[in-house]
Amino acid sequence: MIEKLDKLDVQILEALQQDAGESLNDLAERLGSSKSVVWRRVQRLLDAGVIRARVALLDPQKLGLNVLVIAQVKMSRHGKDTLPNFVEAIKRFPEVVECHTLMGSVDFLLKIRVKDVKDYERFFWNQLSKLDGVQEISSSISMTQVVDTTRIPIPRGDRG
Repeated sequence: MIEKLDKLDVQILEALQQDAGESLNDLAERLGSSKSVVWRRVQRLLDAGVIRARVALLDPQKLGLNVLVIAQVKMSRHGKDTLPNFVEAIKRFPEVVECHTLMGSVDFLLKIRVKDVKDYERFFWNQLSKLDGVQEISSSISMTQVVDTTRIPIPRGDRG
């Protein structure tokens, strides 16, 4: 899909990353295009999976989720079912807002949102550490989130 992005596609994607709720009329006017052209482009980007979802971004602090924990999980074994079972189990915990499989000395990196350290301690002992195959968990608490964006850099295609 990347080679098919032109200047207007990139402008649309950049604009939607800033405010996905902007009306098509306003977006088209701001980009100097027609509403129908912008609508078709957005539909094409949705159909191609370039735009995965149009969502509202919530402020965790305003919802009382004041602590962001970064947890590195090392598994005791890498059997046929161990890793997939861990992945499926971790998806059921609303506290886990991101889960990455890693290459290297640990197997998973988790971003976990909780209200306070006690809340994480409960999650750690009652849920995370009890998952089958978990050998070691190393947790760090984020003091300051220096960059907080969902924006990704858009690779420019071959055209315009």
